[in-house]
Amino acid sequence: MLTPLARAGPPREEGAPAGRVPAVARFWPVGTRPAVLRGWEPPATAYAAGHRGVDLAATPGAPVRAVAAGRVSHAGRVAGRGVVSVRLAGTPLRTTYEPVRAAVAEGAEVRAGEVVGTLEGGGAHCPGTCVHWGLRDGGTYLDPLSLLPPWLLGRGPSRLLPVLGVPVPPG
Repeated sequence: MLTPLARAGPPREEGAPAGRVPAVARFWPVGTRPAVLRGWEPPATAYAAGHRGVDLAATPGAPVRAVAAGRVSHAGRVAGRGVVSVRLAGTPLRTTYEPVRAAVAEGAEVRAGEVVGTLEGGGAHCPGTCVHWGLRDGGTYLDPLSLLPPWLLGRGPSRLLPVLGVPVPPG
């Protein structure tokens, strides 16, 4: 199932496929349905203020899992914080998790739900402790929650309702 495209940042390169974010995630990065402390707030322009991911409540030392299968493209420190990035299999998408003490190495293949690290404590990003979960397609930031299918978001299945007042075609 595909969800509507949610993006921010510079336009895609010419000839690059545009469209939708596939709901390929099979796990939340932390917990079973963590509280979203701060949602995705796309910036008006590529360099404007915004929130290029979502912050999920978690406790220090909590396992951080890959939401979908892929290959680790980065596992190390960026600007003093531990960051793990996973290129999702069969897509141009890359998820990021921070602040995380990596339990995987760059180049490693990971399965959906596999632990990629543990949440580091003491960050100044959230009022409490959180994992910042991001999603990128090249240089374009996307809403990581769009990777989750409705059943992981806690939404019920789609239901067809009767349409009243619509004429039935002859035959």
